[in-house]
Amino acid sequence: MPESRITLHGTELSGHTHRVEVLLRALDLPYRFVPSPPKIRRSDAFLALNPLGQVPVLQDGDLALADSNAIMVYLVKRYAPGSRWLPDDPVAAANVQRWLSIAAGEVAYGPNIARLIVARGMPGDRSKAAALTDRLLRFMDGHLGKRPYLAGAHPTIADLACHSYIAAAPEGGIELEPFPAVCAWLRRIENLPGFKPMPPATPPT
Repeated sequence: MPESRITLHGTELSGHTHRVEVLLRALDLPYRFVPSPPKIRRSDAFLALNPLGQVPVLQDGDLALADSNAIMVYLVKRYAPGSRWLPDDPVAAANVQRWLSIAAGEVAYGPNIARLIVARGMPGDRSKAAALTDRLLRFMDGHLGKRPYLAGAHPTIADLACHSYIAAAPEGGIELEPFPAVCAWLRRIENLPGFKPMPPATPPT
């Protein structure tokens, strides 16, 4: 395997980091992972990469790029142009973008927040996050009952953007069994080449 020029700064329990790792592995791109816990993210060196102090951050040569969805767009355009991961067709591309927006909205504020509250002890309103998650999962289940992947017949970065926190929803006390189409979709993503699961969060003691 060639020496990697790509460095991924993140944390193993971040679904935003995880989605980028899954894509890197699916594209068979070698990379170096640098753990970046909160203390590191407050350092001058990290803030020079991302002044917002958030993970993930991808370095590729002289490029430093933040935001998981932006990173995935870059990786596909740079290393797999014209692939099904990010289609060029206007309608298909718009469908991908819609789900990237859902990943940054309903997914981030629903199952992700519920998980952080239950499994990581973050303060917040779990009932509100759970209600948003239930609405999202009902919508996704109906949507995925008609197609194998979120944006069409093939996996795209939209699936990776939504997968991590949906798969971890049980850590927030949310059952996935009532949504069979969602569960089948999760299994399809987890069967992608090179897939690695996100480790479970450890409840606070």
